[in-house]
Amino acid sequence: TTDLVKRGYPVFTFNQRSIAEILQMIRVLGGIVGVPAKAQALATRLSQGLDDIRERAAALPFRPKVFFEEWYDPLISGIRWTEELVQIAGGDPIFPELHGASLAKDRIVSGEQVIARAPDVIIGSWCGKPVRPARIAARPGWTDIPAARNGQIYEVKSTYILQPGPAALTEGVRRLHDIISRSVTP
Repeated sequence: TTDLVKRGYPVFTFNQRSIAEILQMIRVLGGIVGVPAKAQALATRLSQGLDDIRERAAALPFRPKVFFEEWYDPLISGIRWTEELVQIAGGDPIFPELHGASLAKDRIVSGEQVIARAPDVIIGSWCGKPVRPARIAARPGWTDIPAARNGQIYEVKSTYILQPGPAALTEGVRRLHDIISRSVTP
């Protein structure tokens, strides 16, 4: 990008990390390419879709504790927009104190921390690799975790959730809500 700037080309860089920033990026990009009304309409539709899921989640019998596992070695807890989507979908992230940590190295957690927080549901999304629920459940000490004991370990493919854009706000959050709903209803 530095070379492009030096050559006189306009360069726009986005680094959205929250739902609000994703929606703002859509509006800004729409303005840049000359379709601000379409971008605003898309952002509004996405917001309404999130509100619809939030309403459905409010009807769940309880909010399970959720560990969103972004990577397995080292263990990395979910980035901000995934944690926000877990909340919208009806769960409570087990590491809320990591909410503002944008770098993966700042969201590394230990297996002991996960065990101590006793998640009801584990949702894995390993960028480009399939999640192995049996492998997660077999980690030392993890049989004591309610999610492992009760078979509540799931995957949301990274293409649906780990890119901070429209897919996360549509298919990604829908999949989270489906998992969380199944986990709390008999």
